[in-house]
Amino acid sequence: MEQPMGLFSKFKRSREDELVDLDDRSPRLGVKYRDLLLMNEIAKRAADLSQPRHVIFYLYAPSDDIGRLIAAEARTHGFEAQVRQPLPEYPGSWTVACETHVVLTPQFVRESVDLFEALAERHHADYDGWEAAA
Repeated sequence: MEQPMGLFSKFKRSREDELVDLDDRSPRLGVKYRDLLLMNEIAKRAADLSQPRHVIFYLYAPSDDIGRLIAAEARTHGFEAQVRQPLPEYPGSWTVACETHVVLTPQFVRESVDLFEALAERHHADYDGWEAAA
């Protein structure tokens, strides 16, 4: 029996055995499948998805100065941002944590991921993803 397709249905193309690249975007929502998977996990655990929740995006900058530039630009988009010193095992990588409290919607995720991927590319940093409180 075929299951109805919902927002967080299994991520397959038209053929049953053809898996989707997690970096591809949903044609319906424009959100990367990897982000939809994370949203699905949060939805499974959350009591009320219509309530704002704490969301953090992570980038890794090649220097403190570049980390500060990324943080400053993130702040212009409404995020609180801080640059953290490198961990001993990653001496050339400053963590930039960009936080907000928001209702987690596909539009917010799509726009935020696009923002942070563009910041990472522009500043030769690495975008590592995001997490949200359930």
